Amino acid sequence: MQRAKRQTLESIIEVRTTRRQAMQGILAAGGAMTAFWCYPAEANSPALPTDAGFAGLPHVVSNVAGDEAATIGVADGFETQVLLAWGDPLFADVEPMNFHNPSAEDQKKQFGYNNDFVAFMPLPRGSDNSRHGLLCVNNEYTIPELMFAGITDSNKLERLSENQILLEKAAHGHSIAEITQDDDGHWRIIKESHFNRRITLDTEVRFSGPAAGHDRLKTTQDPTGKKGAGTLNNCSGGVTPWGTVLSGEENFHEYFVGALNAPGEAENHARYGVGNACDSAIYRLDQRFHLDQAPCEPNRFGWVAEIDPYHPDSTPVKRTALGRMKHEGAATSISHDGRVVVYMGDDETFEYFYKFVTAGTFDPKNPRAAKDLLDEGTLYVAKFKPDGLLDWLPLIFGQGPLTSSNGFSSQADVLIETRRAADLMGATPMDRPEDVEENPVTQNVFLALSNNTERTNEQLSPANPRSGNQHGHIIELTIPQVGNQADHTALSHPWEIFLLAGHLENDGGWYQGHQPETWISCPDNLTFDNTGRLWIATDGFENKSGILDGAYVCEVAGPRRALTKQFFHVPTGAELCGPCFTPDNSTLFVAVQHPGGDSTFDQPSTRWPNPPDSDLPPRPSVVAITRKGGGPIGG
Repeated sequence: MQRAKRQTLESIIEVRTTRRQAMQGILAAGGAMTAFWCYPAEANSPALPTDAGFAGLPHVVSNVAGDEAATIGVADGFETQVLLAWGDPLFADVEPMNFHNPSAEDQKKQFGYNNDFVAFMPLPRGSDNSRHGLLCVNNEYTIPELMFAGITDSNKLERLSENQILLEKAAHGHSIAEITQDDDGHWRIIKESHFNRRITLDTEVRFSGPAAGHDRLKTTQDPTGKKGAGTLNNCSGGVTPWGTVLSGEENFHEYFVGALNAPGEAENHARYGVGNACDSAIYRLDQRFHLDQAPCEPNRFGWVAEIDPYHPDSTPVKRTALGRMKHEGAATSISHDGRVVVYMGDDETFEYFYKFVTAGTFDPKNPRAAKDLLDEGTLYVAKFKPDGLLDWLPLIFGQGPLTSSNGFSSQADVLIETRRAADLMGATPMDRPEDVEENPVTQNVFLALSNNTERTNEQLSPANPRSGNQHGHIIELTIPQVGNQADHTALSHPWEIFLLAGHLENDGGWYQGHQPETWISCPDNLTFDNTGRLWIATDGFENKSGILDGAYVCEVAGPRRALTKQFFHVPTGAELCGPCFTPDNSTLFVAVQHPGGDSTFDQPSTRWPNPPDSDLPPRPSVVAITRKGGGPIGG
């Protein structure tokens, strides 16, 4: 595929200088714009007609209300299928969940709760088959007041039964299902498949990399510090070039109770919010989550877990070299020299953006040799500068402030306390770094920043230009080229704000073209189709603006750059997660997470995907979207 023409580093800097000078003139003349350095010159371009066609893009979905808000909606010419929903059996020897009397034992063989990251892994391995593969889905967390009758947010910690708590443990983790598409375009699960698997909070995992076996990972249950049980609060993730899934552990801090009295760990735990508030009753049945009994247990979460879906007997591996944080995702790119780069966001206000560069290289002719590639390399944190350049700062023990004088005695300490290491290095605090994805055509990298209402005028920065940023923004990183390949290992390169989310007139949003009708809020997960169009999943639109969350699509270049069109919407109370295409773009899988999330089992605001006249609770689900009559989406 022909790649887009690229600007040189010098030309980009020259343009940025011109923009800054122009904006300085506006400010000197009394202009009211703040943080002038972030607004591209094209913001002054003529407005496009509101009915302008988007060549090849799906038709827009109108905002909905009333009964339509209780279900999903998709653009004209497309159709949806609920492929997997919470409680659906993944194996032939288990029945669908009885939601009025659910079984914790059965949940271990049923699709888990709150689906976030989605990956389609073609079968056979290494192929580009778009009609047969493995669907790999993160099951992030549970909402007991939506799962069980008689439970509310205020009574759940005390009132949940033992069976219900065990079911919650089993509903966490990851689900893998073999799926195939029939000739009529309908997808189905192969329940007899040996690939099908549930990974739960009790599944054996192992640690690898610099922190594996360190004293700060050792517990009574695992005195080696190399083995663990389960993966927790798995949010977004990524897929490696060698055919494995990376699953990021996010808000693990909400599962722990007890005092922060562990010698040498109190500051570390506090930096991650451990001990501030427990939002799960799992601690009642699992002593690992009592800080006074297992003070090092929190250090065993907050990692990226690598899962091989093609080997159902394999043990998930937590790759400690990638750092410990509240991982939103882990997107991989192959650099010009064969080294692999993993881009990661730490999803919390004023946290950081990272990348990991492997020491070794990936050989596409021998992908199995990459099985431990993520154990050796360098972790970097981003510093966004006012001149439009991003510097990557290495987090290496013994360099700069990462020494014994600041409490670090090894690289393991730096990785266990990644946040504190980044603090000391002077990284740029961001507005909730969410998903990161590389454009397959331009090879530039896009970073979603969901929101940060806590940012004040005194805390503005070039990459975070709005105080009280309730709608978020997206940043584009221009990756230098070596020949026709991107140098993802580069330690400095340009960046710019792709769009400022929010309504143009009411919220100070910025979209090229100035169309008030085409705006988004709270960008979260991102993906690209194989033509290089950006697809954006939102999380918080309904809370911020009364508009249902959904999927939006836009061009990344040309006169309609960053002009978004709505393609799909979720039911009330839900967020959209995990957009993922088949290799030929003919199916878009999306995850509808926590439908009815503003309600309870007893009084749900929606019963989707169940019939509205049923007595069943709303269920998180994965939806397959296809074009009527077949063909690529957006083609």
